[in-house]
Amino acid sequence: MTDAEFPWLTRRRALAAGGATLGAFTLAGGTLVTAQEDDDDDDENGGGQGGGNARTYRVTVANLTPGQPFTPPAVALHRPSVQVFSVGEPANEPTQQLAENGNLDPLLELIGQTDAIRTAAVGGSPLVPKSDPGETGLPYYSSLELSADASATHMTVVSMLIATNDGIVGLDTVELPSEVNASETHYANGYDVGTEENTELYEDLVPPAQSLILGGEADGGTAESNPDLAEDGVIRPHPGISGDGDLDPAVYGWDEPAALVHVERIE
Repeated sequence: MTDAEFPWLTRRRALAAGGATLGAFTLAGGTLVTAQEDDDDDDENGGGQGGGNARTYRVTVANLTPGQPFTPPAVALHRPSVQVFSVGEPANEPTQQLAENGNLDPLLELIGQTDAIRTAAVGGSPLVPKSDPGETGLPYYSSLELSADASATHMTVVSMLIATNDGIVGLDTVELPSEVNASETHYANGYDVGTEENTELYEDLVPPAQSLILGGEADGGTAESNPDLAEDGVIRPHPGISGDGDLDPAVYGWDEPAALVHVERIE
């Protein structure tokens, strides 16, 4: 990994501010930022401190896989009480909808209703592997700038592994750097949310699973959950691509970590 691959290592700038992705994910739009009003119950919400003293962070998410596209990454800055997803626990509805269908609507609704989430943003397009095997012209990394009050001490990042039945890549409740100009680099793994069987069939995956890697038009696909494939499981490390269906492990498989997340406090 070199400075040339990740320009934020050598110069400060946001590279790919983009748009909110809703439903089965659109590919463009304006950056979504959701901020909560300050309240007086910080201790109840897990903050333990009053708001104020806005802090600004730049968060860069990069796709490290050779053959797995991501939905636009969602980044939330929040108090430590927030848990969007947790390994070993059942997935909530927003995580299920993102993991199975690329649907961010329930997650955005959760953000809007949760005071402990102080701000959030969603990237403007899917992130494809650096080699761009489907010749999409889409980026493999994206940067977002977010500002929140001092009670937002932690960050969560989540995105769908598009060419899976119910896979996500992300970080759950990691601590933010506290000092201006301080930065941290995290590596994020893939997770199976345990809500849908891993058929690895294009007809059971969202349509871009095929076109973003192989190019051309998708042959079938769905952006709706199929009750016949439902599992009653918990979030766990993703087993990867087995090759039992339409997905070739040599094309769609990956080694962990699946993503790099760099966060810098800039103000």
